[in-house]
Amino acid sequence: MKKTISLGTLIILSFIVSGCSSQPKPLYTYGNYSESYYASKKDVSADTALELQKSIEFAIENADESRSGRVAPGMYANLGYIYLKSGKTDKAIESFNKEKSIYPESAHFMDRMIKKIEVLEGKQND
Repeated sequence: MKKTISLGTLIILSFIVSGCSSQPKPLYTYGNYSESYYASKKDVSADTALELQKSIEFAIENADESRSGRVAPGMYANLGYIYLKSGKTDKAIESFNKEKSIYPESAHFMDRMIKKIEVLEGKQND
């Protein structure tokens, strides 16, 4: 009886230890995006906006380290919006198109954003 209890205990402990030994990769890589996003909303400044942009770019560059192997939904859209606010419309459109290509369900919204940029640029060129 004592061997059965110790064998059962050993089996349970081996399952517990094996379950804790390896952490699965996260579905998406965010880096410090959450902290940067919160800081940019709490204190609206050029520094926090730049920090948010850097955190998004880091997440994009390291997306292959995640389980999905791709950028999290909305990252390119958010980066495009940051570019748009800073007047970099070409980069904004490029980011919106990347978001659309990775996540086709965002195409309608991304197309509307691109169309608004094109309308604004058309008015500025007149």
